[in-house]
Amino acid sequence: MAGNRGVNNRQYWNGQPEVASKPGSVPLLLPDVDLILATDRGVFSADRLDRGTRYLLLDGPPPPAGVVDLLDLGCGYGPIACALAVRNPLARVWAVDVNERALNLCRANALGAGLDNLKVARPDEIPDDLRFDGLWSNPPIRIGKVALRELLKGWLDLLRPDASAHLVVQRHLGADSLARWLTEQGWTTSRRASRKGFRLLDVASRANTSTPEDGRWDCP
Repeated sequence: MAGNRGVNNRQYWNGQPEVASKPGSVPLLLPDVDLILATDRGVFSADRLDRGTRYLLLDGPPPPAGVVDLLDLGCGYGPIACALAVRNPLARVWAVDVNERALNLCRANALGAGLDNLKVARPDEIPDDLRFDGLWSNPPIRIGKVALRELLKGWLDLLRPDASAHLVVQRHLGADSLARWLTEQGWTTSRRASRKGFRLLDVASRANTSTPEDGRWDCP
């Protein structure tokens, strides 16, 4: 997940954070979700629920009903993944990140909340033939434009033909230019909502049947 809070932005997309552990917790309080999530230094927004993430969970769409596969791309300690798993207990929610500390926290939070439909994984642990019925993300904008575009290209092509992705991006960090680029690449992208400097973007699958290249997470 993207972030500008903490001692060093690079820590959020390193596999092993360089900062010392300092465990904490944050509440995930939504109209239909009430959880306390474990956090730690070296993961995105460890001291509070990020405003963009909260906006996505409040004003973004609910997950599709039934037995579906959903993706939280850049899960961090798991607020989006946990909310999706609560909202559709029949779904398999895949929480994906490169940060090992974040992955361990997300596993612990899923276990603590009794969410056995939440699967935590590194990018290379996702089955090659898996396709998703929805994708939610507060993407890591600060990895840079080129890396972000490569990241999104690989994962958006894992959407089923009738599925969509739902992104929250800060306006001043390039939300509108990202939306234009996505549409130019064949993903019809629309602005669901805009508030307090954030855009909520809905990205429709371009129904690409080609096999994505390996290394879908091209973060430094």
